[in-house]
Amino acid sequence: MMQTVTHTIAGKELILETGRIAKQANGSVFAQYEGSAVIATVCTSHEPVEGLDYVPLTVDYNEKYYAAGKIPGGFIKRESRPKDKEILVSRLIDRPMRPLFDKNFGRDIQVVPTTISADQINPPDILAIIASSAAVHISDIPFGGPIAGVRICAMGDELLINPTYEEIEKSRLEIVVAGTKEGITMVEGGAGEVSEELMIRALGMAHKVIIELCDLQEKLRSLAGKEKLPLNPSSQVLENSDAIHSEAYPKLEKACFESTKDGRHKAIRLVKKELSEKYAAQLENESQKKLFEALFEDMQYQILRSSILDKGKRVDGRSTEDIRPITCEIGLLKRTHGSALFTRGETQSLVATTLGTVFDEQIFDDIEGDKRENFLLHYNFPPYSVGETGRLGTGRREIGHGNLARRSLAPMIPSKDEFPYTIRVVSEIMESNGSSSMASVCGGTLSMLHAGVPLKKPVAGIAMGLITDGDRYAVLSDILGEEDHLGDMDFKVAGTEEGITGFQMDIKISGVTAEIMAKALDQAKRGRLHILSIMNQTISRPAGQISEFAPKIVTLKIEVDKIGALIGPGGKNIKALCEQYSVTINTENDGTVTIYGKNSKDAEEAKAAVMGVVSDPETGRIYNGVVKRIMEFGAFVEILPGKEGLVHISKLSRQRIAQVSDILSEGQEIPVKLVEIDKMGRLNLSYIDAVDPNGAPSETENQGRGQRDNGYQRPRRRF
Repeated sequence: MMQTVTHTIAGKELILETGRIAKQANGSVFAQYEGSAVIATVCTSHEPVEGLDYVPLTVDYNEKYYAAGKIPGGFIKRESRPKDKEILVSRLIDRPMRPLFDKNFGRDIQVVPTTISADQINPPDILAIIASSAAVHISDIPFGGPIAGVRICAMGDELLINPTYEEIEKSRLEIVVAGTKEGITMVEGGAGEVSEELMIRALGMAHKVIIELCDLQEKLRSLAGKEKLPLNPSSQVLENSDAIHSEAYPKLEKACFESTKDGRHKAIRLVKKELSEKYAAQLENESQKKLFEALFEDMQYQILRSSILDKGKRVDGRSTEDIRPITCEIGLLKRTHGSALFTRGETQSLVATTLGTVFDEQIFDDIEGDKRENFLLHYNFPPYSVGETGRLGTGRREIGHGNLARRSLAPMIPSKDEFPYTIRVVSEIMESNGSSSMASVCGGTLSMLHAGVPLKKPVAGIAMGLITDGDRYAVLSDILGEEDHLGDMDFKVAGTEEGITGFQMDIKISGVTAEIMAKALDQAKRGRLHILSIMNQTISRPAGQISEFAPKIVTLKIEVDKIGALIGPGGKNIKALCEQYSVTINTENDGTVTIYGKNSKDAEEAKAAVMGVVSDPETGRIYNGVVKRIMEFGAFVEILPGKEGLVHISKLSRQRIAQVSDILSEGQEIPVKLVEIDKMGRLNLSYIDAVDPNGAPSETENQGRGQRDNGYQRPRRRF
C-alpha cells in the first residue's frame, strides 16, 4: 500500500512516498522537492557473517541524464562510471549513516539513491540524504537513525535553508549539515572568510530543520515500517581474556607513548607478538585471533582516552593545544611552475602547481548544466605514505580529500580577469599521520605563491579532534592518525587570518553540543593563525614573475563589432596570426581576446598584430607592411590584415628609379607611413628609407616627375 508524508521547508513542499516504486527492495522511498526527485533503495544480503569487525555498507548515489532532459556527451551515450560529484554525494550520505549501523548485524548493506528528475533549480543531493535515511528507517534493517540533511547558505548575514543553485552561487557560506535528533554528526562546506560566530549560528539553524525531517521519517515508519531483522552477535568469547588483558595492558601503556608513529607501532607489535606466542595454541582458531586483535584495539582505545582526559597528555607527549613542528620549503622541483614541501610532524605533502591556458580548463557535463572550472586540485595518497604496500589509484577517499582542499583554497583564487591562467595543484602525500588534506591546503598555498599566483590571502588548515566521557571532554588540536581512529570527532577547518574558507566534520557519537563546537572552532582558529605565521616566514606574497616554463598569456579588449574582422572569413585572419606568431588566440563574445604564447615576445608581438587588425588605419602612423603586388606605377603593401595601400613609385626613393622592382620585391617587409586616406577610403603610403626616416619624398624629385608636393594622380584601378 502506498503511503505518503509531506513537510514544508523554506516554503517548498517535501514529499516522501513508499509502496509504489521498487517494492522488492528491503526499503524504498521516492522523495520529491519541487521539480527534483530521488528514488532511494536499500537492500541487504540474505545470510549474516559472524564476527565481522566492520559495517559492510556501500552507498552508490547516481544521476541520470534524462532527469534533466539531457543525453550524455561524448561517444558513449549512456551513463558509465561514477563522476566525482556522484562520489562526493555518496560520501555525504555514507558518513552520517555508517556509525548508526550495528556491526553485529553482519550483512552486506547497499544504499542506492538515484536522481531521476532534476529541475536544475533545487539541488538533489540533500533530497538523496533524506530519502536514503528514510528508506533504511522504514526497512527491516536495524538502524540507529533516522538522520537528515540540510543545506544552509548565507547571503550577507541572512541564512537560507536549502537554497537554489543561483542562491548558492551568490552566497558567502555554503554548508551541508547532517545529523540525528540528538545532534549534528557531519558538516561539509566552504565559505568566503566567514566568522566562527556565523558558523555556529548556521549549525544551530540546520539542526532545527534536521529534527523536523527526522520526525517526518518517524511518521512514515509508523505508516509503512517493517519489523527489524535480528542482530547476529557473536557467541564466541576470547579465552583467557582477563589474563591477556592484565599482562598486556601495562606493556601497552608504555608502548603507546613512544615518540614516533613508527616507534609506537613497532612497540605495540612486539607486545602483541609476545602475547600471541604465549597463547599460540588458542590463537590457531581464526575467530579467537580476531577477538585477540579486538581486545588489543580496545586497550589502546582506553589508554589513549584516559591519558588525555585524566592527564591532558597525548600519545606523542603534546598537550591538547600543541601543534607538531612545521617546516616549509619552496622551489624543490626546478622544472615545475611552482612547488612546495609542507611537513607537519609525520604528515608531509609535496605540492606542484602547473599553469595552463583556457584550453586546459575542466569541462563538466552533468545534470546541473555544462560548466568550466579553471582551478583544479588533485590529491594522491599512495600506500608508501603510511609504510604499506597496495594499489595505486584514485579512490573515493582521494576524491573527497581533494575536494575539501580545493574548496578551502578556491575563495582565494584570483578571478580570470586578474590572472587568466588555468591552475592545477597536485598534492602528493609523502607521509601521513593525521590530516593530510589540511597539509594539502597549506602546501597548495605555498606552491601557488611560488608559482606567482596572486592569491588574495594565504590559507592554512588544521584538523581538530574530540575525546568525551560523560560530561568530560577534551578538544585536540592537530590530531594524529590514532586520535582520529580512536577519538570521537574529526573536524577539519581551513581559512585565512580573517575567517573560515573550508571545513569538514565527522562525529562518531550521537552529537556535540554548541559549547563543544564553539570551543573547537576557537581552538582551531588559534592553531590556524600559528600555522599561517610559520608559512608566511617562507613565502607570504606571490613570486614577482611566473616560471619561464609557463605559457605566457596576454589579454585585451576589442570592440564587439571588430571580432569578425579579427577572425576573418572562415577563420582565415586569426589562423594566419596564430601561425605567424606561434600563438593560440581565443576570442569571446564580449570582445575579450586572450593570446597564449610559449614566450612573452611571441605573445606581445601577436597582441600588437591583433590591435593592428582591429584598429582603423591612422594618418601619420608608421606600419610594418608586406609587399603584396608590384605594378609599373608602384607597389601595394598590406599594413594590416586585409588592409592594403599604394606606395607610388614617386614615394619609393629620393632618387629617380627606373622601375619598382629595383627597390622592392613581393613578400618583402618594409616600413611605410600612412600619408593620406582619400575620399574613397584608399590608403596612400610612402616608403621610409634610410635617407629620410619620415618617409617624405624630396620636393626636387616630385617636381622632376611632374607632380606636386601634396600628392599624385592615382591611376584608375581597383584594389
